[in-house]
Amino acid sequence: MSDTAYHLAIDMGASGGRHILGHSVNGALELEEVHRFVNAPIKQGNALLWDIERLFVEIVAGIRKCAALGKVPASIGIDTWGVDYVLLDKQGREIMPAYSYRDSRTAPFINTTIPFEELYAITGIAKNSFNTVYQLLADRAAGRLDNAAGMLLLPEYFSQRLTGNMSAENHEYTESSTTGLLDATKRDWAWSIIDRLELPARLFQPIRMSPYAIGDLSAAIQAEVGFNASVVMVASHDTASAVSVAPEDALYISSGTWSLLGIQGEPILTEAACKAAYTNEGAANGKIRFLRNIMGLWMIQSVRHELGDQYSFAELESLAKQSALVATPAIIDVNHDCFLSPASMMTAIASECVRVGARKPETPGDFAHCVYASLAECYRQAIADLECITGKTYPSISVIGGGSKDRYLNALTEQSTGKTVRAGPAEATAIGNLMAQIKISE
Repeated sequence: MSDTAYHLAIDMGASGGRHILGHSVNGALELEEVHRFVNAPIKQGNALLWDIERLFVEIVAGIRKCAALGKVPASIGIDTWGVDYVLLDKQGREIMPAYSYRDSRTAPFINTTIPFEELYAITGIAKNSFNTVYQLLADRAAGRLDNAAGMLLLPEYFSQRLTGNMSAENHEYTESSTTGLLDATKRDWAWSIIDRLELPARLFQPIRMSPYAIGDLSAAIQAEVGFNASVVMVASHDTASAVSVAPEDALYISSGTWSLLGIQGEPILTEAACKAAYTNEGAANGKIRFLRNIMGLWMIQSVRHELGDQYSFAELESLAKQSALVATPAIIDVNHDCFLSPASMMTAIASECVRVGARKPETPGDFAHCVYASLAECYRQAIADLECITGKTYPSISVIGGGSKDRYLNALTEQSTGKTVRAGPAEATAIGNLMAQIKISE
């Protein structure tokens, strides 16, 4: 085994996950991908669910590969997307299934007994059907909370499961901030909202700022992977880890399955922010990520899959440049609900183009160009709103995450916004995850 001090970032997105080993060389962080896997919701009847068991098998498989490489990490940190969770009974057993945020069961519950403007003034979270608060209200109506003694948000669940301790003394701040149930100013649970919505207080443990260790790998996991390591709660919402490597005063787009566009600072809970659908989520430094959720590359991922995965993303980018729509772009609202989980993304795009009077895409390149151009226009609108709300002008955009490698989208974004795009790092989430682990080890 190597004497090098390794740390392992497990970065799980809604479309795939990766295990990234990191270690310091002459003060610089070197990364090595050791495992990659695909993720997507599974359809069961009318429900969209996460295959929790398969995901955990992939987590352990990637950890085991580290030992096979002779590169044993001293610590492991997991980040995932926001809002989703696993319910636990009194014995710490999972109450399945674990729903995907794209499931439609929340639709009847998004208008609560508390006016949304009042919710926003406390939580600062935009009104999205996938927010944890609406999922919990759906679960309560279905009786799923009756036997629930606890709730673990997904990165907490997977981390606790690695330790064998299926209970949590704390909830990690950045992931908890996505629930729509956290007081954005106090950085604590909004107990008045929880009480008025009649959600069980037992589900909500004290909030804790990351990073912090929660325990070692369980004996069973140690036997399976061949070593022990400390499990660390990092900034476990993937965007929080990613944004932690962006300049604090910069306008950023964390580009992946979702595009998260915003700034870091203090909560902005104004009426203008509420109307512009801006949201206030936790940052790794205890501050706030003031941002707008934009549908992101989920749309091009879905188009690619619908085309039988016969084109790489680079090939779709090249085809987009050659599309007839370059001269007359078809612009649609990428945040329309019809794109959240359509049976056919290409049909949804074509139908929306017809509805708004835009030229209907026909070729793979047309569909790709429509998505890219529409994303760039959505970025322009979001930045205009942000600058109006804050009274500040931002001359450049830091595009971080996997989508930063899409040079054509970056070029369209520059063209649409009139701002300089600074691309990278593509591995921002893993870097932020690893830096948190290194911080706690020092």
